[in-house]
Amino acid sequence: MEMEPVKVVIRYSNGIVNKGFAKDFFPNKDHFHLFLSDKPSSEAIGVLVKELKAVFFVRDLTGSPLYKERKEYVEGEKPSGRKVAVTFVDDEVLVGSTLGYDSKRQGFFIFPADPESNNMRVFVVSSAVKKVRYL
Repeated sequence: MEMEPVKVVIRYSNGIVNKGFAKDFFPNKDHFHLFLSDKPSSEAIGVLVKELKAVFFVRDLTGSPLYKERKEYVEGEKPSGRKVAVTFVDDEVLVGSTLGYDSKRQGFFIFPADPESNNMRVFVVSSAVKKVRYL
């Protein structure tokens, strides 16, 4: 099944980052294909989810490096799902809400706490997580 291409930034557990477009990412599949943004005419590369830290579904592939993402909720904000703080093995912390965290699954989606974030949602790979804390 082919979907519309979505803009993604993938970060591998080893720190390598690739940016591009994915058409066949599904949270229950163990791999997908990435068309690299800096090589638009080339073949897609195969990506194994188990090698990743996370897949960031972004508004813009360049993002705004100077923007400081808000890591907490403002009083009165009512996200869908449960508010969580995810600490990765590399100690990066992601704050957002999730509809279906289950450590037995390959991963789960987080919707960032900051509505202005370049990340619309993030697929967090369970094997790259040190801890998940409900807020």
